[in-house]
Amino acid sequence: MTDPLRIVANGLATVATSSLIDFIKGYISREPVDLIVVGQPTTMKGEPSDSMRYLTPVINRLRKEVAPLPIVFYDERFTSVLAHRAMLDGGMKKMARRDKAIVDEISATIILNDYLQSRQNMI
Repeated sequence: MTDPLRIVANGLATVATSSLIDFIKGYISREPVDLIVVGQPTTMKGEPSDSMRYLTPVINRLRKEVAPLPIVFYDERFTSVLAHRAMLDGGMKKMARRDKAIVDEISATIILNDYLQSRQNMI
């Protein structure tokens, strides 16, 4: 999620795929949301990775549930590496760095920050 001025992203929560759509619908009902940014898994060549086959059906269902709210994909390459680096730089203990939910939340924050930065560069 972002601040009201859409300058900086903050972590929200890591949610199981089975609960994702209900979680997002609940969040949208409580908070103003302009669009949803989804990390797009891509190969080093910039092509969609194999994991897109798992992501696409979930996002298609989400699109139907939150229409007309736009959903955009944004390249997520290297975000896990950057998340681990941020965890190390922040002094996070080894056990916490192994927590996939924490890595996913930090990665999502990086993706949204990169997306916001790309939009600022277009202005």
